[in-house]
Amino acid sequence: MKRAITIITMMAMIFVILTGCGTNAGTNAESNGNTGESNDKIKIGIIQPVEHPSLNQIREYITIGLEEQGLKNKVEITYKDAQGDPSNINTIVSQFVGDKMDVIVPIGTGTAQSAASATKDIPVIFAAVSYPVEAGLIEDAGRPGANVTGVSDAIDVELIFDLALELTPDIKTFGFIYDSGQPNSVPAINKAKEYCEAKGIKYVEATITNSSELMQAAQSLGEKADAIFTPTDNTVASAMPTLAAEAQKAGIPVYTGADSMVGDGGFATVGVDYTVLGRQVAAMVKKVVDGEKISNIPTETLSEYAIVVNKTTAEKIGINLTEEQLNKFQIVE
Repeated sequence: MKRAITIITMMAMIFVILTGCGTNAGTNAESNGNTGESNDKIKIGIIQPVEHPSLNQIREYITIGLEEQGLKNKVEITYKDAQGDPSNINTIVSQFVGDKMDVIVPIGTGTAQSAASATKDIPVIFAAVSYPVEAGLIEDAGRPGANVTGVSDAIDVELIFDLALELTPDIKTFGFIYDSGQPNSVPAINKAKEYCEAKGIKYVEATITNSSELMQAAQSLGEKADAIFTPTDNTVASAMPTLAAEAQKAGIPVYTGADSMVGDGGFATVGVDYTVLGRQVAAMVKKVVDGEKISNIPTETLSEYAIVVNKTTAEKIGINLTEEQLNKFQIVE
């Protein structure tokens, strides 16, 4: 009897020991899952307002730049597209904040403003905000302070208009078309007006609030202007083929703020190289990852510009490019 009790007692002890080992193993496995490679990575949230070649290119080269900076296996990137809906931007940014991203990278002014308003703790490194001071994102480009900095894609409007007068010197009236709700567009249009007033060139403007209004606005300008200028405007860019088609019917050139808009049928621009911009943003992210305070990182602009001309559009509107120009410019068809 005593032997039987002893055996039962030993079996019970063994059971407890084995059960304890099993419990510890399960706990360790769960702990390893919580501190595994993916959760050890630096979480980066990238948001863009709408699908568009220029914005897509920026996003692509941010990722490429992060790999070139040696961060490929150290970061976890979450990408979201707001699909052209401003309310989606706020929702996505709120998700990024709730998910405790280590860095938020908004592409475009509206997304950057939303991110800056949503958090004062998470570093926000914007891409392609043309006028960050005017947009209220920073107070000083050299020392932005707070938790926001980034890379501007501000276009040199004077260079674009100088190009326009070189290629089409007989312009008497410019037509400006833009979305007045786009924060990047209004400052660029104001600079365009200043240029025209200084040169004694007349201008007319047509504003839109969404891309469905673009055709009618383009038709109106086609009757009044000798050339059209549109800045780096997401609303116009999303329907650029429509503007290009109407301008070609009227036989007038469209000068744009982005090279991708020339690729979509515009005539020419002095454009930003968005592959360079994406890499610059990635380099800023690397600085933050390495422990540098974002408040001490100055905003940057691009000094590399390319003259981009659409040869097919030129032919459709009757502009003959010289051999010298064909060799000098970056030609798209």
